[in-house]
Amino acid sequence: MSKLPSRDDILQWISDNPTKTAKRDIARAFGIKGQARIDLKRMLKELEADGHLTKRKKTYREKDGLPPVSVCRVIGPDADGDLFLEPAEWEGEGDAPRILFVEKKGDPALAEGDRALCRLAKVSGEDHAYEARLIRRIGAGPAKIIGLFRASSEGGRITPIDKGSDREWRVAAGATEGAKDGELVEAEQTGPKSRMGLPQARITARLGDPSAAKAVSLIAIHQHQIPDDFPEEVVADAEAAKPVSLGKREDLRDLPLVTIDPSDARDHDDACYAHADDDPKNKGGHVVWVAIADVAHYVTPGSRLDREARKRGNSTYFPDRVVPMLPDALSGDLCSLHEGVERACIAVRMVLDKDGNKLGHRFVRGLMNSPAALNYEEVQAGQDGRPNDKVAPLMDGVIAPLYVAYEALKAARERRQPLELDLPERKIVLDDEGRVTSVAFRDRLDAHKLIEEFMVLANVAAAETLQEKKVPLLFRVHEEPSPEKLESLREIAGASGFNLAKGQVLQTRHLNRLLAQAQDTEHAELMNISALRSMTQAYYAPENFGHFGLALKNYAHFTSPIRRYADLIVHRALVSAHKWGGDGLDAAAIDGLKETGEHISTTERRSMVAERDTTDRYLAAFLADRVGTEVAGRISGAVSFGVFVKLDETGADGLVPVRGIGREYFVHDREAQTLRGEKTGLTLGLGQRVLVRIAEATPMTGGLTLDLLELEGRAVPQNPGGRRPGGSGGRRKLVKHRKKGSKLRKKAARRK
Repeated sequence: MSKLPSRDDILQWISDNPTKTAKRDIARAFGIKGQARIDLKRMLKELEADGHLTKRKKTYREKDGLPPVSVCRVIGPDADGDLFLEPAEWEGEGDAPRILFVEKKGDPALAEGDRALCRLAKVSGEDHAYEARLIRRIGAGPAKIIGLFRASSEGGRITPIDKGSDREWRVAAGATEGAKDGELVEAEQTGPKSRMGLPQARITARLGDPSAAKAVSLIAIHQHQIPDDFPEEVVADAEAAKPVSLGKREDLRDLPLVTIDPSDARDHDDACYAHADDDPKNKGGHVVWVAIADVAHYVTPGSRLDREARKRGNSTYFPDRVVPMLPDALSGDLCSLHEGVERACIAVRMVLDKDGNKLGHRFVRGLMNSPAALNYEEVQAGQDGRPNDKVAPLMDGVIAPLYVAYEALKAARERRQPLELDLPERKIVLDDEGRVTSVAFRDRLDAHKLIEEFMVLANVAAAETLQEKKVPLLFRVHEEPSPEKLESLREIAGASGFNLAKGQVLQTRHLNRLLAQAQDTEHAELMNISALRSMTQAYYAPENFGHFGLALKNYAHFTSPIRRYADLIVHRALVSAHKWGGDGLDAAAIDGLKETGEHISTTERRSMVAERDTTDRYLAAFLADRVGTEVAGRISGAVSFGVFVKLDETGADGLVPVRGIGREYFVHDREAQTLRGEKTGLTLGLGQRVLVRIAEATPMTGGLTLDLLELEGRAVPQNPGGRRPGGSGGRRKLVKHRKKGSKLRKKAARRK
């Protein structure tokens, strides 16, 4: 080309060729050579100065545009399920452009907060500016921080609320989001961490007064990124749902299917009824009905409700609130088996012989009307001869037959020998303001066990039916303990005077025999905790590896589709298996079962950790007023930096730091889970009785620090200074000095 292109020509070419924006590409396109390259360089600088172009390294692109290959951050799906991204770095004016992620077969699943290297293509006429195709997934997004903000003239600092986190984060003046001094905030890391100085963060959300009682669960919700607000479109879909009519459903409205739940239950997704079998061939047998809310009718595959439910995976329960999997219009109304109203259900009729063996079962899609919503305590009181006015009319026809059927199932359970752990569950009672008024252990009534056995039986029936009909499903899998964990349990048992035999295929009956040896001894709690810790974590998968803990070959979750997505999958599989309608499992869901199982196993663990952290914070708040009080407990864990103690009265776990135990160095034995004093031989191990003093309780983190006073009834020498003479500090310096000397010797040897 003999003459230079115009400014408009250059801008148009850059727009049409976003992958070729280096100066030499532009020169080649317009045939610019020699001295003319200097003029081109001048024109490009003028366009940059005028704001038409931005320069990035040695390439030019449109101002407020993105390079063709960019690092993007996943911001999550919209109400229609489309996944959107945002540029990881945005230097343009105004909001960053919306980027639609176009998935291709074989791409790994991307979750909110993930970062990915993508190839971008500009589009027009859409509600997004670019479309992205994955080059490779880079990893998770920036670190999230929940903490207290302390304002300063230069911005401020954030003190994290996580236990054991003593490193603050610096917030620049322009990244505070207007947070006030002392507020609880959510923030994210900005830039890489540095060994020198404080890491930097920017505040993304202000969470309010940290001293407010109801901030406890709010902290866990934000800290573990549990979705707690439903999109408006999802709420609208739920509120538009209507009750079902009988239609082709089986009419179960005459069956007295009662719900039995905790007195503070927020939803009722299961009901049951039992009666004697009138078949002369099954003398002394029973018929048990279990009916479950038909969530699949309202939450159909691929719908906005379905996508939101899958994202959440399950409901999360806190002492002061619940974060539901489904909007309240469904979870608290249409999918809740309320007393005296017609409700859609999927029910299973199971026939048992007199010994509790299941002889057969069949599933139906029905319409029911529960005559009563009962709680465990009033049902048990009725069975014990103290029925209230609500329970009394139901005793002969409903309550008593349930217990008769349960006795048969209990006998079958004894033969099956599932794992019988005795680990009391804590109940935290709050007042109207959200403050802890008491902490107690929940009673384990026969009414609880009755419902559990009926639900287990129904879950087994669902798994068996779907396997027989060869319909894909998600199993609830619980594999046997690993050899390493089993050997550790065997060592702890031996040290406590009990025996867990070797050389046999482990069965739950062997563990139950061990627990029976320890029952009513001082080691009972230790053996129950140790047996629990030896277990693997249960998960969801389309492959069936059995359920070790329940001693069952076929097991799936069917009974709680309001609060578990896995159960909704099983309901849809049953719909497909029985050809009840078009709301069963679709091809896409079947193809994605493995991925769905992995996802909801992760959300389940997330909820468990969030619930546990919240309990710890409530317990710390409850014990904060008792600092200085002496309390009894047992050692529940030993680590290099101290021992954990479970307090008898509340079940709270506190740490006795190793620096405060005696005046010597302590050696941690990971296998035996003990701490042993090098000089005196004083040994602290699992299950030992202790007397401790509450030294510090921090509600914000849930941390509880204890002073050890007595071990197995004997006084322990105190170390007021808080550091062992010649202890870990001196020892670390010695080790560091030796390492440095070794390096110098090696360096000198190489020079020779």
